[in-house]
Amino acid sequence: MVNARTEIGKTLTPYAYIAVGAVSPSSFAKTIPDALGAFLRSAGHISGKRCYAFVGNKGLRKGKVLSSLMKTMESEGMYLKKSDVLTNAAEAEAVGSKLHIDKSVI
Repeated sequence: MVNARTEIGKTLTPYAYIAVGAVSPSSFAKTIPDALGAFLRSAGHISGKRCYAFVGNKGLRKGKVLSSLMKTMESEGMYLKKSDVLTNAAEAEAVGSKLHIDKSVI
């Protein structure tokens, strides 16, 4: 797990599958935090990587925040396989177990 705010410059190049999550910066926000976009721009070679986008169930415009996250990831060349608004930790566990990640590659 990597924190985009504190680990700027960390490379995601060696990973075959990348899950990216965001939380709405405020109740009325429609976009992801700027730090997340900056992190992805500096995360190494991520173009073509299969990925999963998710946001927490916080804020009034979580669908817009998810859309913003997906657009940012796609602008970096990432290949979105799935996206969700997750409501709780149990749902996140269930989704994570179904992502079909080949752990032998990682």
